[in-house]
Amino acid sequence: MGSASSDYSQHVILFPFMSKGHTIPILHLAKLLLRRPHVTVTVVTTRANRSFIAKSLANTTASIIDIPFPQNVPEIGAGIESTDKLPSMSLYVPFTRATKLMQPDFERALEVLPRVSFMVSDGFLWWTLESAAKLGFPRFAFYGMGNYAQSVSRCVGENRLLAGPESDDELITVTGFPWIKITKNDFSPPFSEREPKGPEFELIMDQVISVSNSYGMIVNSFYELEPAFVDYWNRADKLKVSCVGPLCLGEVPRNEQDIHQKPAWIQWLDQKLEHGSSVLYVAFGSQADISPEQLKEMAKGLEESKVSFLWVIRKEASELEDGFEERVKERGIVVREWVDQREILTHQSVKGFLSHCGWNSVMESICAAVPILAWPIMAEQPLNARLIMEELKIGVRVETSNGSVRGFVKWKGLEKMVKELMEGEMGKESRKRVNEYSEMAKKAMEEEKGSSWRTLETIINGTRK
Repeated sequence: MGSASSDYSQHVILFPFMSKGHTIPILHLAKLLLRRPHVTVTVVTTRANRSFIAKSLANTTASIIDIPFPQNVPEIGAGIESTDKLPSMSLYVPFTRATKLMQPDFERALEVLPRVSFMVSDGFLWWTLESAAKLGFPRFAFYGMGNYAQSVSRCVGENRLLAGPESDDELITVTGFPWIKITKNDFSPPFSEREPKGPEFELIMDQVISVSNSYGMIVNSFYELEPAFVDYWNRADKLKVSCVGPLCLGEVPRNEQDIHQKPAWIQWLDQKLEHGSSVLYVAFGSQADISPEQLKEMAKGLEESKVSFLWVIRKEASELEDGFEERVKERGIVVREWVDQREILTHQSVKGFLSHCGWNSVMESICAAVPILAWPIMAEQPLNARLIMEELKIGVRVETSNGSVRGFVKWKGLEKMVKELMEGEMGKESRKRVNEYSEMAKKAMEEEKGSSWRTLETIINGTRK
């Protein structure tokens, strides 16, 4: 490469948080950046996470550097370098705090790399802003949630809407968005507490301060999906939000695989398609904790619905009733391995998604034009479920036994809503709406023309020195 073109080239550092749900969209961002001829990408990770990243970035020119994850962190076992390996999500705070100990190694690694144009690091890695400031390049924060959840949370926090005497399920009107009503149960502690405090709240405040002092915020969404919420944020805050998604569309689809290479569950979906069966895909991400009692009700609801389903379940959560898999084997399959979720959602037989409403899953579902049966579990998932139901109208919601956002779901309620999504009027309407948003998503990502493509181009050009 001659000196003229190397002056023009941009070197981008990507630093995902050590959690698959946070890493995957940043790897898609890497591929999008690399579609520009003058951009080089270096991804920073730890040794135990390297193979997952290397596999995803095979056949690209991205470089990967790994730095040691701190050892001997109290409560965190040796060799645990990602949140899906934590024995309990209650250890998330000490795990995330421990990442700060990587800072000296991170800075040493950066000092020997070619000049950095800008960095995109996960919002959870608050300390990376200090490193960027020290080494003299802009840091963009990446948050793995949408603009609706971010903007509603901000309004709720600033106006102390959860500080009142309301019961946990009383509807509260959101200042700034009077058509939106939320409950305390739409938020997890510490946000749902009257006076938030404690280690988790302190960590969140460190992250919020770091993000607000960054150069900008990159969001895995597209403007046309949530325009009112993007505009609200960009009016209210000097830190601008840039929608560059859906990032999963940065992934070039695989070629038709040889039948022998196809995973068993894709072969199973092929058979369902041949027989004209519509399949419900069931998955709750890598971190949702579901009680054994709730799992039993779930299994019974799926069995009684008589709908074909593909259920991806975490290994440790696989205490299903004896005989369940045998009884449903004609129309149901249980998978206990890591799957390519997008490959499943884009399969022509899949016509519904029973989901915890993690943001990656919502985006993948929209891109695949698959309506959602929303069953939020944690984090901002209840807000994502409200977006799905009330704003976008691209799905239905499970019925809880007591009507609470966080209530127990009995099998009869689940059976009813599975049938509604797959066969009912609300399901048909949701399918029509999600098709429309799917088309918008593809347009947003079109080279040169799409809103998300142009936004990423603006970021690249705006940081060129």
